[in-house]
Amino acid sequence: MNKLDGQSFKQMILQAAIHLSNHKAKIDALNVFPVPDGDTGTNMDLTFSSGANEVKKSESNDINKMSSLLSRGLLMGARGNSGVILSQLFRGFSKATEAKAFLTAKEFATALERGVETAYKAVMKPVEGTILTVAKEAANKAVEMAESTADITVVMTETLNEAKSSLNRTPNLLPVLKEVGVVDSGGQGLVVIYEAFLATLKGETLEQMEPLQLSMEEMVRAEHHKAVQSFISPDDIEYGYCTEFMIKLETNSSTSFQEEQYRKELESYGDSLLVVSDDDLVKVHIHSEKPGDLLTEAQTYGELINIKIENMRDQHSTLVGKDSETTKEIESTVQPYGIVTVAAGTGIVELFQSLGATEVIHGGQTMNPSTEDLVQAVDKVKAETVFILPNNSNILMAAEQAAAVSTNQVIVIPTKTVPQGMATLFAFNQENDRSTNEEVMLAALEEIKSGQVTYAVRDTMMNGVQIKKDDFLSISEGEIIANSKTSKNALSELLSNMVTNEDEIVTLIYGETIDELEVDEVQKEFSEKFPHMEIEIHNGKQPVYSYIVAVE
Repeated sequence: MNKLDGQSFKQMILQAAIHLSNHKAKIDALNVFPVPDGDTGTNMDLTFSSGANEVKKSESNDINKMSSLLSRGLLMGARGNSGVILSQLFRGFSKATEAKAFLTAKEFATALERGVETAYKAVMKPVEGTILTVAKEAANKAVEMAESTADITVVMTETLNEAKSSLNRTPNLLPVLKEVGVVDSGGQGLVVIYEAFLATLKGETLEQMEPLQLSMEEMVRAEHHKAVQSFISPDDIEYGYCTEFMIKLETNSSTSFQEEQYRKELESYGDSLLVVSDDDLVKVHIHSEKPGDLLTEAQTYGELINIKIENMRDQHSTLVGKDSETTKEIESTVQPYGIVTVAAGTGIVELFQSLGATEVIHGGQTMNPSTEDLVQAVDKVKAETVFILPNNSNILMAAEQAAAVSTNQVIVIPTKTVPQGMATLFAFNQENDRSTNEEVMLAALEEIKSGQVTYAVRDTMMNGVQIKKDDFLSISEGEIIANSKTSKNALSELLSNMVTNEDEIVTLIYGETIDELEVDEVQKEFSEKFPHMEIEIHNGKQPVYSYIVAVE
């Protein structure tokens, strides 16, 4: 094959989604740590299924259209770090297909390379020996092969071979992989996708094919929700016209379009601004007093389509009527701040709510919420500024991505544990301005120590500790420090490691597998061992972790 068109790429994507779904359990099993956090395959599967769901709807033969649909679907369905990185790989790929109906071998290789560049930029501190390395080395091979052949199938064959070789080298680049004896799980997921790509190009059907069943919700729409208007007074509407339009960019326009530059240009026209450029289209949503001026400027970039302008002051009157008392009651629900946080376990959910969380998403170590889940939670809060507390390192990138695509003012506080989430909620103050709150919440991360007790899912060796399947593990600040045969002993080891004479309070959250008798014994032993310390105990009812410990 010398040309890759939209329908051929669509079949590659659909087969990759099925192949990835069939192998997600195997990818999940490639844990870096011997704890039940094997969700890389699940996250990649859910992310890629979201992208496949978008391309499935299109009959376009345009590679640009198909890759753009994939990119958008992946972006909104991205879960966990692996899912976010995967979405960025194909976002960059999509950018390289701009204005192209099909790809040659060289262009296909260049698109893979562009995807790698985009993904590396999305990660604050790229780590080699991960999916990033596999994608990079595979793309380099693709570019090399495209210099000597015009056959995309040949290029994909060598790309896959190099991806497999790179995957096998990941333990040499990332010591923790070598110590445990596994390859990188995200890299393995990418190899599975590339296997399906090659099989499709060769006209083959992979084994264990099953009907593609996609349950991901539709991507978040960049639309104005009319109900929001009922939460403000007409007099408070500074920018009265909800203005939406799309620009069909002209390739021969004298004015070059730059998304970031255009967004900055529009900031002075109003608020609630959203600019999304995809393919040869730009979608704009803004609340403005002078929509005519916006449209005039937009025409310098191309043809205007799908124009919609609504008078929000009139809409307000229709929605809330003339009852001023009702209007005042509704207005009172508008808050300057909202806090979205993530928690697993009904007890922890209640604890976060008691500390002031506005919206709690159910999720955590083995169930990472998607970008879309987080965006929807932010929209539900209806606040001028929303803080997101992910409480898990594997949710952090999805939270940052949600902040980037949300039309709201969103600030991500990079909490990686439940104790960190609790500490930042304690630090938050409704009376502070936005910047002060962000500053004190970030400072609170440095004042709390986090620990967990969980169990091992297989035999292994970590940090010089010989671990057997079902051992209870003492984890302090992400590092395994000890293993024990009982959860109670593991907790004792953890507290001995974490608590110092300078500490004052320990908060203990016990999980769904711990009974009240053990909790009573733990409290008694703690009081005897640390008489100078105060202890607070909560029933978190959380899965995965027998105990979550906060020390301050």
